[in-house]
Amino acid sequence: MQNRNFRGGFFRRGPLANEEIKAEELRVIGDQGENLGVIKKEEAISLAKEKGLDLVLVSGETNPQIAKIISFDKYRYQLEKSEKEKRKKMKTSELRGIRITPRAAKNDLDVKMKKVVEFLEKGDKVEIQLFMRGREKGNKDFARNKLEEFLKMVPVEHKITAPIKFAGRGFNVQISKK
Repeated sequence: MQNRNFRGGFFRRGPLANEEIKAEELRVIGDQGENLGVIKKEEAISLAKEKGLDLVLVSGETNPQIAKIISFDKYRYQLEKSEKEKRKKMKTSELRGIRITPRAAKNDLDVKMKKVVEFLEKGDKVEIQLFMRGREKGNKDFARNKLEEFLKMVPVEHKITAPIKFAGRGFNVQISKK
């Protein structure tokens, strides 16, 4: 896993192995998981080479640093696999937007409502924007009531994550599934 740095040289990402380890003394864990104690780096590398394995730095923050006798490729594979599992378990919810107007008819609002329900069922947050033009901005109370009525129409159990506020061209509110 070598990459070029901005000066043209190479740098390495990922765990250090064998001669790349800087510490002189390491706490070494054997290939079966047994603790071999604190050993000089050269001695630990020769133990690993005898078994046909590598000495891989597991924890560089401790004193002495912890290294394990294991196949470098196997260790790197385990790290990648655990990272992939972490990413899979992370819940990602997107912010989806729906735009309505104060003069929208009932059936238009029903179509928008289906999209809101679809987004909420997926687990996404939904930002509902009530967009006003021209003279509509003069009657903010009517527009706010329209938005509150639309929120009451949502059949899915939801909570308001960002309250109704006036912003620029209309009102915005964010909701998510309970």
